[in-house]
Amino acid sequence: MTEYLVAIHHPDNYDPASEDQAMRDDITALNVEMKTAGIRVFVGGLQPVSTAKSIRARPDGKLLVTDGPYMETKEHIGGFWVLELASLDEALEWGRKAAIACRAPVEVRPFGKA
Repeated sequence: MTEYLVAIHHPDNYDPASEDQAMRDDITALNVEMKTAGIRVFVGGLQPVSTAKSIRARPDGKLLVTDGPYMETKEHIGGFWVLELASLDEALEWGRKAAIACRAPVEVRPFGKA
């Protein structure tokens, strides 16, 4: 079995208050389905990207902490699941379900072996 990241991407200005009850119900149902299937290792939603802090090593060896995300992009991860699954095809199927429930783009990626 392999662990997969299923990440939901939101635009920078995403407002969680825009999620209607139907969407919340769909996400809850997906979480129940994942738990029932015994594949969910972890799930978490992230605070808005405006709350991010980035840490970079400087050439002098000191660390620089700045406000904001590490990368300047139009979308950032808003939440994610870690799922334990038998194949990439299975992970993609769960990713499809996540995209429908969350009404947002989804990235599916296997974890590397440690």
